[in-house]
Amino acid sequence: MANLKHRFGIDIDGTVTCPATLIPHINKQYNINMTLQDVTEYDFLSGFPHPVDRAQFQAWFKENEPRMYEVSELAADAHRILTAWQNQYELYYISARGENVFDITKNWFDQFKVPYDHIECIGSHNKIAIAKMHAVEAFFEDKHDNAVEIAEELKIPVILFDTPYNQMPVPNNVIRVNNWVEANDWVLKNF
Repeated sequence: MANLKHRFGIDIDGTVTCPATLIPHINKQYNINMTLQDVTEYDFLSGFPHPVDRAQFQAWFKENEPRMYEVSELAADAHRILTAWQNQYELYYISARGENVFDITKNWFDQFKVPYDHIECIGSHNKIAIAKMHAVEAFFEDKHDNAVEIAEELKIPVILFDTPYNQMPVPNNVIRVNNWVEANDWVLKNF
């Protein structure tokens, strides 16, 4: 019998995890007091009160990425809603995280009991080919250009979790939500 479950593509960072979860680590390292409201582009450096060497920041981030991901905090209501979805929908997580943090990522899902059917760490923000390969019917994302590209290329709805860094205009099939409760309301109406 064919599988009749709808399949969702779901980003991890800033979607399943709280968008502000990495900021305390950055604040501690750089002795600053940045908030999520300060981050106006999909780039933490946009929130810094002073210029920072991008190469040095990226090197620090790469080195500390595993530890930061291990202790990432779940977005509000994500666990409850994803758990409710697990029997009705296939949950395919497609993340820009690199393969180097796949085990840490999978362990995090297991530790926090976040349900999944598939986890893919693709090491790039270009999720279109993977989303297409897995035939996802809707995508959940926080990165503006990813949301727009996936929606336009795959002609599927993309639920964009509203943050200070994704405020640019979006096409009609990108649906802005403030949280997982609103995402769930949309899913219940449309799936």
